[in-house]
Amino acid sequence: MKDFLKKMIEKRNARIAEIRTAIDASTDVNEVRQLTAEAAQLQDEVRDAEAKMREIEAEEQRSAAQNGVPAGAQLVNGNVVAAFGQPAAEQRTNEEPTASMEYRQAFMQYVQKGTKIPANVAERAGVAISTADTGVAVPITIMNEVINTVRLRYGNLYNKVMKTNVQGGVEYPIGALKATFKWINESTVSPRQKLAPLGKVSFQYHTAEIRIAQTFLSSIVTLSAFEAKVVEVIAIAYLEAMDYGIVNGNGNGQMLGILNDPRVTNSISLSASDINDWTQWRKKFFAKLPLGYRAGEFIFPLSTVETYLETMADANNNPVFRQATGLEVNDGDVRNPNGRFFGRDIALVEPDILPDFDSASSGDVIGIFWQPQEYCINENFGFTMRRYFDDETNEWVDKALVVVDGKVLNPTGYYLIKKA
Repeated sequence: MKDFLKKMIEKRNARIAEIRTAIDASTDVNEVRQLTAEAAQLQDEVRDAEAKMREIEAEEQRSAAQNGVPAGAQLVNGNVVAAFGQPAAEQRTNEEPTASMEYRQAFMQYVQKGTKIPANVAERAGVAISTADTGVAVPITIMNEVINTVRLRYGNLYNKVMKTNVQGGVEYPIGALKATFKWINESTVSPRQKLAPLGKVSFQYHTAEIRIAQTFLSSIVTLSAFEAKVVEVIAIAYLEAMDYGIVNGNGNGQMLGILNDPRVTNSISLSASDINDWTQWRKKFFAKLPLGYRAGEFIFPLSTVETYLETMADANNNPVFRQATGLEVNDGDVRNPNGRFFGRDIALVEPDILPDFDSASSGDVIGIFWQPQEYCINENFGFTMRRYFDDETNEWVDKALVVVDGKVLNPTGYYLIKKA
């Protein structure tokens, strides 16, 4: 089984390398999307296979211990190949080096006490020795947990968008080829079609940080509890930042959000009476949507939904929001507090991301209609942790650093819903 998984991982990684080369060379946005989706699927398969490998190796170690194999012996494919008497710290397996107990414990000591990771431990883990600039690599076990947490909790907007992991400076072609149809006869020929100019968007190396309270982390004793808390703190902070950045990022050393992208120009304005009237939604909004972008989704703050969408009524004040718009809201569901409006998904957000209608000024954006797959976050889950002393607060600070960028790929299907 291990040999099968190894070969599968090698093949998947080879294909991922081919895809990245193809993405760099492609000028077709649809092809780029397809290749990116394929690469993401392959990366998931590689992570799953690596996790299975670690499970198999752990089971081999447990089985060997039960059968009296010395703790200092090394197992390869279930067979004892190492000598007796090897020090426990020198045990080696095929697992990811930073996932070793040795490195994880050293990492915990670095975060909690500032103890420098020993050179031999860092060397075996294949990471750079800690410096004041770069810090130390977060163990892969913690990062895998962060990734899994990212997929399951929070990140109401983040969970919907496209994600890539490519080098900074890669340009995505934006636009589409366009040609015209013309009837011909024996005496005429179809004119040569010129390619529509293609715009491009590139991702930069923007560094983000997540600061963690030192006094809190220092109070956690066990390794498992420490790692679980680090995962929770990093994941929640990261996802909150991603959701905010998708909408409000200013593009200055950070991701570029929908509201600050000059290419997002489609908009409609609705008054208080309009937003509360399903017929005005049909006339002022849906009538303007091109057929190719009618399957998008909405972003609204819950207060706007509660105050205006869920109070739609007829002339006799009978509720019509459900019959007329198909409005359903799951605001009581902690894991999926969203809903549907006119058959399109709603992502509910807090007022710090989008203002509610009543507090907004005229001209403010109070809702967004978007195509989530047309927003891309380019990220590298190689978090590093750095510890330093803050002279202003007289305390030690731990912060996780990650390189990430994000922006709209194709703005055509984006509409800003503004307060009239």
